[in-house]
Amino acid sequence: MPNQTPVSEPTWEIAQLFPDQGHWSEEEYLALTTNHLVEYANGRLEFLPMPTQSHQFLVLYLYHALFTFLTQNPVGTVLLAPLRVRLWAGKHREPDVVFMLAEHEERRGEQYWDGADLVMEVISPDDRRRDLVTKRHEYAQAGIPEYWVVDPQAQQITVLVLAGKRYAEHGVFGLGETAASQLLPGFAVEITAVFAAANR
Repeated sequence: MPNQTPVSEPTWEIAQLFPDQGHWSEEEYLALTTNHLVEYANGRLEFLPMPTQSHQFLVLYLYHALFTFLTQNPVGTVLLAPLRVRLWAGKHREPDVVFMLAEHEERRGEQYWDGADLVMEVISPDDRRRDLVTKRHEYAQAGIPEYWVVDPQAQQITVLVLAGKRYAEHGVFGLGETAASQLLPGFAVEITAVFAAANR
């Protein structure tokens, strides 16, 4: 009798150890340890795509620029993903770069930060709407004062500042221009240099 190859299927016993989609509690999400970027919304886990090399070069350039600025102007703390940021109860995101003013230090926790003062996102080509529309709405709802949207496709950075409950454009900066922060006077990056970093 010939050997039969067993049918391949998921290890259901492992899957059953975890809640179904839509039924994750915030505590269960925070207890999750994984090497994937995972965000949380209303009981559901959202698995983010693996960043590309150019994406990571952009994130590191922006992080280093802000970190360097803060060494001369110690007004807060900057970190980069993976780091959970709680927007409100039941909603966590992991911005590419996240900054908190020193005066809000009590909102920096070991497991997650409770909001932020400035976030930066490099747009992923798989879902441009997520960074351009969805997160713009969410970060404004969370009261984050400044949001930088970094668009490798258009090679521009849009700096958004909170005006009431919505973001207004502080500026849209393209090649040859300099993007400047309203929240952090003196912090600016040259757009050409930012996107040159993606092609190292």
